[in-house]
Amino acid sequence: MLRKVENQVQGFRTQDGAGVSLVRVLGSQTTDDYDPFLMLDAFDSTDPNDYTAGFPMHPHRGIETVTFLSKGSIVHEDHLGTKAAIHDGEAQWLTAGSGAYHSEMPQPAERMLGVQLWLNIPAKYKMSAEPFYHGIIKNEIQEFQLEYGKLRLIAGNYEGHSGIQGKYLPLDCYDIFLDEHGSVTLNVPGENKSAMVFTLEGAATVSGTDVLAKTAAKLGEGDTVTIEAGDEPIEILFMCSDRLNEPVAWYGPVVMNTHEELIQAFTEMDNGTFIKQAAKYENQ
Repeated sequence: MLRKVENQVQGFRTQDGAGVSLVRVLGSQTTDDYDPFLMLDAFDSTDPNDYTAGFPMHPHRGIETVTFLSKGSIVHEDHLGTKAAIHDGEAQWLTAGSGAYHSEMPQPAERMLGVQLWLNIPAKYKMSAEPFYHGIIKNEIQEFQLEYGKLRLIAGNYEGHSGIQGKYLPLDCYDIFLDEHGSVTLNVPGENKSAMVFTLEGAATVSGTDVLAKTAAKLGEGDTVTIEAGDEPIEILFMCSDRLNEPVAWYGPVVMNTHEELIQAFTEMDNGTFIKQAAKYENQ
C-alpha cells in the first residue's frame, strides 16, 4: 500500500543563533503530526553574511541533532573536546542526551544548502544517554545509482545496506537526486513508522501529491512511497523513524517530557550542574 501525504508544512524565513537567516520548517507546533521529528531548519543562501555569525556555544538536552549539508561547510565544537568540520555532501550526528554544549559555525561558501533535524529521544533514555558526536564524512556514505538519479545513504538502512545507526531511535535518512521527470519507489515497511520527505531543492510529486520546494511532507501508513520530479532535477531528503507517542515539553534548546524536567534543566544550567558526563572542552 502506498504511503500517501497526510500533512505538509512549507518553511518560512526567520533567524536563529547569532543571526543566521534560515528556513524554519518544523517546530513546536508540529510535534504531534511529525513525532519523533521535532525541529527541521533548512539553509539556502549564496550570501555568507546570512549565516557566518553561526550558532555559538549553547546547550541541549533530550534530543539528537543531525545536520546535513548538500553544499557548504560547518565547523563543530563541543564540551567533549571535539573540533571537526563537515563539507559538501556530509553530515554530523550529535547526541545531546543528558546534556551537551556545542557550537556550529558555518564557513563562507559559494552556497550554503542543507538542513538540521532534531530527533527526539525516548523518555527512558533522555537522562541516561551519554553525549556523543560523529561526523558522517563522504567515505562513510554509500551511494546507489537509481534508474533516474542516485540515492546517498546518510544514516540507517537501505535495501540491506547500513550506515550510522541511531542508538536510542532508529533513523533512516536518504539524500536523493532525481533527473527531470525521474522517479523512484522506496520500500518503507513496518507499523508505527513515522516517515517524511523534505524538498531541499525543487518541487516533487510524492505518492501522487504535489509538494512545493522547502516543504516537509508527512507520510501515512503503507509499505512504499513514490517520488517524482517535474520539469527540473530535484534533491529531496527522506527520513523515517519510530513514532514515540510521548508528551513533549520543549523550551529553547531543551526537549523533555514534563514542565518540571524543563525547570530542572534550566536550574542546572544556572548552578553549573547541567553537564552530567565529566569532560573538559578544549579548543583544538
